[in-house]
Amino acid sequence: MRLLELADLMGASLKEDASDIEVTGVASLQEARSGDITFFGNPRYLSQLRQSAASAVIVPLDCQEQITPVLLRVANPSTAFAVAVAAFAPPELLPERGIHSTAVVSSKVNLGVGISIGPNVVIEADVKIGAGSVIGAGTYIGHGTHLGEGCHIHQNVTIRERCRLGNRVIIQSGVVIGSCGFGYEFQDGRHQKIPQTGIVEIGDDVEIGANTTVDRARFGRTVIGAGTKIDNLVQIAHNVQIGTHSIICSQVGISGSTKVGSYVTLAGQVGLAGHLEIGDKAILGAQSGVSKNVPPGSLLIGAPAKPIKQWKESNFYISQLHKLYDRVKSLEKKAEEKS
Repeated sequence: MRLLELADLMGASLKEDASDIEVTGVASLQEARSGDITFFGNPRYLSQLRQSAASAVIVPLDCQEQITPVLLRVANPSTAFAVAVAAFAPPELLPERGIHSTAVVSSKVNLGVGISIGPNVVIEADVKIGAGSVIGAGTYIGHGTHLGEGCHIHQNVTIRERCRLGNRVIIQSGVVIGSCGFGYEFQDGRHQKIPQTGIVEIGDDVEIGANTTVDRARFGRTVIGAGTKIDNLVQIAHNVQIGTHSIICSQVGISGSTKVGSYVTLAGQVGLAGHLEIGDKAILGAQSGVSKNVPPGSLLIGAPAKPIKQWKESNFYISQLHKLYDRVKSLEKKAEEKS
């Protein structure tokens, strides 16, 4: 593809004398070779930019680096690079429409037009699946569950009874939605199971990563708000409520009945205790352990989680403890010599 064509696709400015350059692929700054296009969007990779062997680099509008690759200036290099990647991506593999011969589909199912149901899928009675949705091989959908339009349920997903999914929901392989919440009462020397009779409700445009689990409510609903994106290997317990457009990264664990606001970011391995409230636009850094409510807009990190400035100060002083120890030992030795 000519560089001029790519520049037009991305809305990038390009010098006229570089318009005949041909691009044959995409790559990272470090791995790019002649013929590749790459992007630069983070100052920490400036040294890689200066050493890159790419034919062209997508850069911010204010980039003034004098380097060999041709610069394509855009407002958002990462977004523009996504356009370039799509231009060179292999054609999308579209599933065959209709119901595979090995699927087991109840006669009491309401199926929208243009759907695809793959091999060995099991769909129970009273399920509704919206138009254009795709159900991957080996998936199970329980009684009374409703899926909206344009959903993509990948292979080997379990969606249990009575769950509600909105439009354009994407569920990656291995996800379990609507399993029983972890609820027990200790009576007569043993743990007695508490019935989990609620549902899971998922809003429009939610994506849930591989092997994540979302438990049904003990009663009422476990809720994931519209536009929220959830990474792989996340545990969401019963009666949790997550607002809209939040980001939940890998290995996060959210205990029962906790409320997470909208536009919240939970970085990797964050742990939230039960019955908490996490305010809108809060950011919790990786491996934060949270046992108290978090006000809106907070930036916390650590276990126990604390404001990032306080966390940095604490870590600094802890890193100096060995010096304090050596000083105390030296003073003790001098005191002994004097005595």
